[in-house]
Amino acid sequence: MRLLSLVLLALTLATQYPLWWGKGGWLSLRGLQAQVQAETENNEALTARNNALQAEVQDLKTGISAVEERARSELNMIREGEYFVQVLPRQ
Repeated sequence: MRLLSLVLLALTLATQYPLWWGKGGWLSLRGLQAQVQAETENNEALTARNNALQAEVQDLKTGISAVEERARSELNMIREGEYFVQVLPRQ
């Protein structure tokens, strides 16, 4: 009876080892799930960035106000008839 119990215990341990620590076991599955979650979050961030860039491209293609705004902010351009005034802080 004691030998039968030891054999059953050994068989149980032999079947449980691959389930927990084997190549396709629970621990590796948890690691893969964490990687999938991280990649999903990264993809969502990149999708949001792509959508924002697509909206900006569409706005630049169709609207003149976006082009004017960009020219004013990045190139410091002014319209005809406007005056550029720069106020310097006191030293």
